[in-house]
Amino acid sequence: MSAPSTADHPWPVRTVSRKLTEWIGRLGEVWVEGQVAQISRRAGAATVFLVLRDPAADMSLSVTCRRELIETLPVPLADGARIIVRARADFYPARGTLSLRASEIRAVGIGDLLARIERLRQLLAVEGLFDVARKKPLPFLPAVVGLVTGRGSAAEHDVVENARRRWPAVRFATHACAVQGPTAARSVIDGLHLLDRDPDVTVIVIARGGGSVEDLLPFSDEGLCRAVAACRTPVVSAIGHESDSALIDYVADVRASTPTDAGLRVVPDLAAEQAGLARSRHAAYSSLSRRVAHEVQWLTGIRRHRALGDPESLLDDRWQAMQAMRARARRQLASQLAQGQVDLDHTRARIVALSPAATLSRGYAVVTADGGEVVREPAAVIDGQRLHIRVAGGSLQARAASPTSGAASPTGGAASRLAVQRPRLAVPGQPHP
Repeated sequence: MSAPSTADHPWPVRTVSRKLTEWIGRLGEVWVEGQVAQISRRAGAATVFLVLRDPAADMSLSVTCRRELIETLPVPLADGARIIVRARADFYPARGTLSLRASEIRAVGIGDLLARIERLRQLLAVEGLFDVARKKPLPFLPAVVGLVTGRGSAAEHDVVENARRRWPAVRFATHACAVQGPTAARSVIDGLHLLDRDPDVTVIVIARGGGSVEDLLPFSDEGLCRAVAACRTPVVSAIGHESDSALIDYVADVRASTPTDAGLRVVPDLAAEQAGLARSRHAAYSSLSRRVAHEVQWLTGIRRHRALGDPESLLDDRWQAMQAMRARARRQLASQLAQGQVDLDHTRARIVALSPAATLSRGYAVVTADGGEVVREPAAVIDGQRLHIRVAGGSLQARAASPTSGAASPTGGAASRLAVQRPRLAVPGQPHP
C-alpha cells in the first residue's frame, strides 16, 4: 500500500495512473444510454470508435467496440441514433484517457423513443411549461422576424417567401443551425439565445421540414424545450408537416402546422389590411355624410322657424302677454283694495258702536272718585267726596252731598245722596278754573 501523498512525498504519475485504474475497475459493467455523436471506422481495423453523447446534459464519452458488434446490428448505426451499451470503463495510463469498452450494443426502438418523449412531456406539463396562461401573444407587425433553421433549407424558403408574399417589407434575422443529428438541439438553443438577445427581433420562428421520429428527435430535447419556455421573445414552432409533433410545439407560444403556415402567421396580410382600411374609410365617409345631411336638415328647419323669419313677432307676442298680465294684476289689486276698504269701514263702525264715547254722546256720564274708581252706586261715595263726571262734551267736578229734602226718589227708593254742587265744566284742552 502506498504512503499518503504529500508535498514532500508526492506520488509519481505511474502511481496515480495505477490507482485510477483500480478505482475505475471497481465500477464493473454498466448499461449506458446515449446518442451517437460520431462513428470512426478505420478500414481493416477490428475496433470501432464511437462518441456517445447525453443530449440533455451536453456530455459525452468515448466508446470502443469490436467491429462485428456494429455490423451485426439489425439497423445500420448512424450519427444521431439512440443506443444502449453494456460496457466496462477502462483507463489507459499511457495516454491518461478514459473510455468505455462495449460488449453489447442495442438500438433504441421507436416505441422506446416515443415512451421517453411521453414521459418528458408529462414532466414538462406538470411543471406548467404548456400552460396557456404563460404563452405570449405575437406582435401585430414584427420589426424583425428571427428565424432558426437549416442553412438554405426548404423550411427557410417557405417561411421567408410566404411572409414576404403577405407583407413585402418584412425583415428577417436568420440563424443557420443543424436541424438533425446529435448537435442539432445544442445548435438550435444557441441560435435561440442569440436572437432572443437582439432587441430588434420581436418574434422567433424555429422551422424544420418533415422527417422521421429520429430526425425530429432534437426538437423534443428537454434542454431545447426549457430554452423555448425561458425565451422572452414570442416563439413560433414550425416542425415537420401537420401530422408531425415535437415537444417544443407544446412549449412554444404558437404552433404552426408547417413552415409555410409559420410564414403566414407572423405577419399580417397587406392586401387584407388595405381592404380593411378601405372599408373603414368608406364607413367613416358614409357616417360623416349622414351626419352632415342631418345637420343641414336641422339648420333648414331652424331657418324656417318663425322666430328667425320674423324676430319682431316673437317680441310682440311677449309684449302682449306682458300687457295682459299687467292688466290682470291691476284688476286683482283694485279688487283686493276695494274689498279691504269695505272691511275697514265695517270694522270702524263696530269699533265706534262699542266705544265709550258713543255711549256718552247718547246722554250718559261716567262718574269716578278721586282715585279713578268708577262710581256705580250712591253707597259707594260719602258726603262731601269729590267726584269727577265725564260727559260727551267734557268733564265736570262735583261733591257728594245729602239731598236738601226728604222727598222720595222718583223710583220710590231711598233719597239719593248725590248732588252736584257748584258744577264746573272742564273742556278738553283747557285748564280747570
